Amino acid sequence: MTTPEQTTLRPGTWALDTAHSSVNFTVRHLGISKVRGRFNKFDAEFVVDESGYALISATVYVESFDTGNEQRDGHVRSADLLHAEKNPTLSFKALEPIRAAEDFEVVGELTFGEITKPITLAVEWGGVQEFRPGERHTGFTATATLLRTDFGVGTALPSSFLSDKIAIELDIQLIEPTAG
Repeated sequence: MTTPEQTTLRPGTWALDTAHSSVNFTVRHLGISKVRGRFNKFDAEFVVDESGYALISATVYVESFDTGNEQRDGHVRSADLLHAEKNPTLSFKALEPIRAAEDFEVVGELTFGEITKPITLAVEWGGVQEFRPGERHTGFTATATLLRTDFGVGTALPSSFLSDKIAIELDIQLIEPTAG
């Protein structure tokens, strides 16, 4: 494995490896337990320039919200909470290019519906590893906490019923662009 200290990422557009990536969340319910889930459909753009800096953006498709409970998922997608029909995506865009390091932050904006708020992702870089001969991957884990009411989600629900804090964890694996 190539460690972060030894690596400069190859310039170009790195492709999202959806089979080895996930967008997960955790939220407290009734203050006594955690509900965990994921978004099953998402895109990410990671473009590295010649100096080794990357521009990052991502889109999560709200309809893909999944906690493993169809009844609950349908309610969360409804107008009571996410209103997926009106707000089909959640998007992130880094405010400036970043250089990957072992641990770093990405400052960006998160947009849901008509609301955009600043967010900072704490990122851990796993380095680069050859997956198949001639095919290298890189991986990142990013975490953040957001407030659902900042984005107009479930504002009528008290935090004693559904916590206002939502923990986000992204596990992202990218495929290196081919040389040339």
